Amino acid sequence: KEMKFRPGTEEGDYQVKLRNLVRFLENGDKAKVTLRFRGREMAHQEIGMELLKRVEADLAELGSVEQFPKMEGRQLTMVIAPKKKN
Repeated sequence: KEMKFRPGTEEGDYQVKLRNLVRFLENGDKAKVTLRFRGREMAHQEIGMELLKRVEADLAELGSVEQFPKMEGRQLTMVIAPKKKN
């Protein structure tokens, strides 16, 4: 399942998207986090990396990063897999 972000995603929207990611991981699904850059946002890719690091930190207890952030054209993608249940 995939959740798309933008570098300018505001706090309220971020929380809604994060809640959906939590639901995906709790259901045992992998989650693909995509961050799309447009126009001059490409010049500030560090903002996107900070956002993905924040997502990773917020989901640390539910999942682990399976594919670390990498650029694919104008998109930065990361895959998070749910942690195994005991």
